[in-house]
Amino acid sequence: MAVVYQALHRRVSSLICRLHSTYVRKMRYLNQLKEDDSLCRQAQASGTFYLFHNLSPFLQKVGKKYLVPQVSAAEMKRILEKFPEAQQWLEKSVLISCSDEHRPHFALDLGALDKSAIESELQGSFTDLRKALFVVDGKDCPLLASAQSLLRWHDSHQYCSKTGHPTQKNLSGSKRVCHASGVTYYPQMSPVVITLVSDGSRCLLARQPSFPPGMFTALSGFCDMGENVEETVRREVAEEVGLEVESLRYSASQHWPFPSSSLMIACHALVGAQRAEISMDSLELEEARWFGLEEIVEGLKREPRSSKQEDGSFLPWFPPKQAVAHQLICEWVQQQST
Repeated sequence: MAVVYQALHRRVSSLICRLHSTYVRKMRYLNQLKEDDSLCRQAQASGTFYLFHNLSPFLQKVGKKYLVPQVSAAEMKRILEKFPEAQQWLEKSVLISCSDEHRPHFALDLGALDKSAIESELQGSFTDLRKALFVVDGKDCPLLASAQSLLRWHDSHQYCSKTGHPTQKNLSGSKRVCHASGVTYYPQMSPVVITLVSDGSRCLLARQPSFPPGMFTALSGFCDMGENVEETVRREVAEEVGLEVESLRYSASQHWPFPSSSLMIACHALVGAQRAEISMDSLELEEARWFGLEEIVEGLKREPRSSKQEDGSFLPWFPPKQAVAHQLICEWVQQQST
């Protein structure tokens, strides 16, 4: 029995080492592409492209599913040849990832070209990213989010904030340089806390006026300069709903492309049950209230289109599975159930 166990242990250890080696090689290859323009130019000739039009990703509907197609470099060149002004546009693309086989993936925004012509050519449609995240496969969401964020960053950082001179993108899109001042700009994310508040038996969810009808989610807010995560959570909860956090714990983090590019730091926060009366900031929120376990469980089953009632009102529903807010709510349900 011991011999069998040792053999199994060796096989598992070997598999873990191979997976680790694959990951290390992949990360080092990506880093080489970011730093070496000539190597990146070669990669563009064999890579695949995720397409955007004014920051809206290209999707194809197959049956009831929405797919995110990866357009080959050859197909990409064929398409761009039909638009004389865009034949050098491959160099406008940005590197976003690569496969385990080292096939690089790029994102390219074709916003200056005719939208309907491209949609007709590729038999699909450019869809607002917020809507796309609801319908595409979960594995595609991080790629679309990071691609859009990087494309948006390049669009808004074309000039040096120190000199006003144009900045130059390196081929991979990992940075921009102002040659007049020598300043190098790198894409940045803003830290945001997203907090599910509980009083022990209920959780607090809120909505802003801009939300889709019926959607509630956890409280969130940007970190102020000099704050740590704990201080931001306590301040945001106090500002938005007038409650004082007694304790908190970290859950997870997620890149989120809205409003520009944010690092969502997800936490659970506990407030005293005897001091749980909500005092809402009406400038920030449209509604905030406590939800019991049964109502949360029902809301998790509900889809946006099924939330509207005959009288025109909307039953509560929650963010999609791809959002870390959904994870926070599910963790709370699991904690209450156990």
